Amino acid sequence: MEVVQVREEEMPILAELANGIWHEYFPCILSEEQIDYMVEKFQSLKAMTEQIEKQGYEYYFLRDNEKNVGYMGIHPEEEKLFLSKLYVTKDNRGKGYSSNAFSFLEQYCREKGKKAIWLTVNKYNDHTIEVYRHRGFQVIKSQVSDIGNGYVMDDYVMEKEIQC
Repeated sequence: MEVVQVREEEMPILAELANGIWHEYFPCILSEEQIDYMVEKFQSLKAMTEQIEKQGYEYYFLRDNEKNVGYMGIHPEEEKLFLSKLYVTKDNRGKGYSSNAFSFLEQYCREKGKKAIWLTVNKYNDHTIEVYRHRGFQVIKSQVSDIGNGYVMDDYVMEKEIQC
Protein backbone atom coordinates (compact mmCIF):
# COMPACT_ATOMS: atom_id res chain seq x y z
CA MET A 1 0.00 0.00 0.00
CA GLU A 2 1.19 3.48 -0.76
CA VAL A 3 0.02 6.97 0.09
CA VAL A 4 0.09 9.18 -3.01
CA GLN A 5 -0.68 12.89 -3.13
CA VAL A 6 -3.61 13.62 -5.44
CA ARG A 7 -2.58 15.53 -8.57
CA GLU A 8 -4.78 18.25 -10.04
CA GLU A 9 -5.87 16.06 -12.97
CA GLU A 10 -6.92 13.32 -10.50
CA MET A 11 -9.35 15.53 -8.59
CA PRO A 12 -12.45 14.24 -10.47
CA ILE A 13 -11.41 10.68 -9.54
CA LEU A 14 -11.09 11.76 -5.90
CA ALA A 15 -14.53 13.39 -5.92
CA GLU A 16 -16.10 10.25 -7.39
CA LEU A 17 -14.37 8.07 -4.80
CA ALA A 18 -15.51 10.35 -1.96
CA ASN A 19 -19.12 10.33 -3.16
CA GLY A 20 -19.15 6.54 -3.35
CA ILE A 21 -17.61 5.99 0.07
CA TRP A 22 -19.92 8.47 1.80
CA HIS A 23 -23.01 6.86 0.28
CA GLU A 24 -21.92 3.34 1.25
CA TYR A 25 -20.82 4.20 4.80
CA PHE A 26 -22.96 6.92 6.32
CA PRO A 27 -26.60 5.81 5.78
CA CYS A 28 -26.43 4.05 9.16
CA ILE A 29 -25.68 7.40 10.85
CA LEU A 30 -27.06 10.17 8.60
CA SER A 31 -30.04 10.65 6.31
CA GLU A 32 -29.52 10.34 2.56
CA GLU A 33 -30.38 14.06 2.25
CA GLN A 34 -27.73 15.06 4.77
CA ILE A 35 -25.14 12.83 3.07
CA ASP A 36 -25.90 14.47 -0.29
CA TYR A 37 -25.65 17.92 1.29
CA MET A 38 -22.37 17.17 3.09
CA VAL A 39 -20.77 15.58 0.02
CA GLU A 40 -21.65 18.64 -2.05
CA LYS A 41 -20.46 21.05 0.66
CA PHE A 42 -17.25 19.27 1.72
CA GLN A 43 -16.35 16.43 -0.67
CA SER A 44 -17.35 17.60 -4.15
CA LEU A 45 -14.80 18.42 -6.83
CA LYS A 46 -15.48 22.14 -6.34
CA ALA A 47 -15.25 21.98 -2.53
CA MET A 48 -12.04 19.96 -2.41
CA THR A 49 -10.39 22.06 -5.13
CA GLU A 50 -11.17 25.21 -3.12
CA GLN A 51 -9.83 23.58 0.07
CA ILE A 52 -6.53 22.90 -1.71
CA GLU A 53 -6.22 26.22 -3.54
CA LYS A 54 -7.54 28.61 -0.88
CA GLN A 55 -7.09 26.88 2.48
CA GLY A 56 -3.92 24.82 2.16
CA TYR A 57 -5.43 21.33 2.36
CA GLU A 58 -3.62 18.33 0.93
CA TYR A 59 -5.35 15.20 -0.39
CA TYR A 60 -3.88 11.74 -0.70
CA PHE A 61 -5.04 8.48 -2.24
CA LEU A 62 -4.54 5.25 -0.35
CA ARG A 63 -3.44 3.02 -3.19
CA ASP A 64 -2.85 -0.72 -3.46
CA ASN A 65 -1.51 -2.16 -6.71
CA GLU A 66 -2.41 1.09 -8.49
CA LYS A 67 -6.04 0.86 -7.28
CA ASN A 68 -7.43 3.64 -5.08
CA VAL A 69 -8.79 1.94 -1.95
CA GLY A 70 -9.36 5.12 0.06
CA TYR A 71 -8.29 8.69 0.59
CA MET A 72 -7.45 11.26 3.21
CA GLY A 73 -7.43 15.02 3.48
CA ILE A 74 -5.19 16.94 5.83
CA HIS A 75 -4.68 20.56 6.79
CA PRO A 76 -1.30 21.48 8.27
CA GLU A 77 -1.64 24.05 11.04
CA GLU A 78 1.04 25.91 12.96
CA GLU A 79 1.70 23.25 15.61
CA LYS A 80 -0.74 20.47 14.75
CA LEU A 81 -2.06 18.52 11.79
CA PHE A 82 -5.82 18.42 11.20
CA LEU A 83 -6.92 15.09 9.77
CA SER A 84 -10.02 16.26 7.94
CA LYS A 85 -10.85 13.03 6.12
CA LEU A 86 -9.76 9.41 6.20
CA TYR A 87 -11.97 6.95 4.36
CA VAL A 88 -11.49 3.46 2.96
CA THR A 89 -13.86 1.73 0.53
CA LYS A 90 -16.18 -0.84 2.07
CA ASP A 91 -14.47 -3.85 0.44
CA ASN A 92 -11.07 -2.73 1.74
CA ARG A 93 -11.86 -1.98 5.39
CA GLY A 94 -10.09 -4.10 7.96
CA LYS A 95 -7.08 -4.76 5.72
CA GLY A 96 -4.61 -2.43 7.42
CA TYR A 97 -4.92 0.56 5.09
CA SER A 98 -5.83 2.97 7.88
CA SER A 99 -2.84 1.73 9.91
CA ASN A 100 -0.58 2.54 6.97
CA ALA A 101 -2.25 5.94 6.64
CA PHE A 102 -1.60 6.69 10.32
CA SER A 103 2.04 5.67 9.97
CA PHE A 104 2.30 8.10 7.05
CA LEU A 105 0.62 10.88 9.07
CA GLU A 106 2.87 10.37 12.09
CA GLN A 107 5.97 10.48 9.89
CA TYR A 108 4.59 13.59 8.15
CA CYS A 109 4.20 15.26 11.56
CA ARG A 110 7.73 14.38 12.61
CA GLU A 111 9.17 15.74 9.37
CA LYS A 112 7.14 18.97 9.60
CA GLY A 113 7.56 19.47 13.36
CA LYS A 114 3.88 19.01 14.24
CA LYS A 115 3.16 18.11 17.86
CA ALA A 116 -0.21 16.42 17.41
CA ILE A 117 -2.84 15.14 15.01
CA TRP A 118 -6.43 16.12 15.67
CA LEU A 119 -9.73 15.24 14.01
CA THR A 120 -13.48 15.35 14.42
CA VAL A 121 -15.67 12.23 14.38
CA ASN A 122 -19.44 11.81 14.57
CA LYS A 123 -20.42 10.87 18.14
CA TYR A 124 -22.48 7.94 16.85
CA ASN A 125 -19.72 6.48 14.70
CA ASP A 126 -18.76 3.94 17.38
CA HIS A 127 -16.52 1.70 15.29
CA THR A 128 -14.45 4.60 13.97
CA ILE A 129 -14.11 6.10 17.45
CA GLU A 130 -12.74 2.75 18.66
CA VAL A 131 -10.27 2.65 15.75
CA TYR A 132 -9.02 6.12 16.69
CA ARG A 133 -8.76 5.17 20.38
CA HIS A 134 -6.77 2.07 19.39
CA ARG A 135 -4.41 4.36 17.43
CA GLY A 136 -3.80 6.47 20.58
CA PHE A 137 -6.33 9.29 20.07
CA GLN A 138 -8.24 10.69 23.03
CA VAL A 139 -11.48 12.66 23.12
CA ILE A 140 -10.62 16.21 24.17
CA LYS A 141 -14.08 17.77 23.76
CA SER A 142 -17.44 17.46 22.03
CA GLN A 143 -18.96 20.02 19.71
CA VAL A 144 -22.04 20.66 17.64
CA SER A 145 -21.45 22.64 14.44
CA ASP A 146 -24.19 24.15 12.30
CA ILE A 147 -23.30 23.33 8.69
CA GLY A 148 -26.31 25.00 7.11
CA ASN A 149 -29.52 23.79 5.49
CA GLY A 150 -30.85 22.75 8.92
CA TYR A 151 -28.05 20.21 9.49
CA VAL A 152 -25.48 19.96 12.28
CA MET A 153 -22.38 17.89 12.86
CA ASP A 154 -22.48 16.37 16.36
CA ASP A 155 -18.84 15.41 16.87
CA TYR A 156 -16.09 14.51 19.25
CA VAL A 157 -12.77 16.24 18.80
CA MET A 158 -9.99 13.69 19.22
CA GLU A 159 -6.26 14.26 19.39
CA LYS A 160 -3.03 12.28 19.51
CA GLU A 161 0.28 13.72 20.57
CA ILE A 162 3.24 12.95 18.31
CA GLN A 163 6.65 12.22 19.77
CA CYS A 164 9.39 13.78 17.65
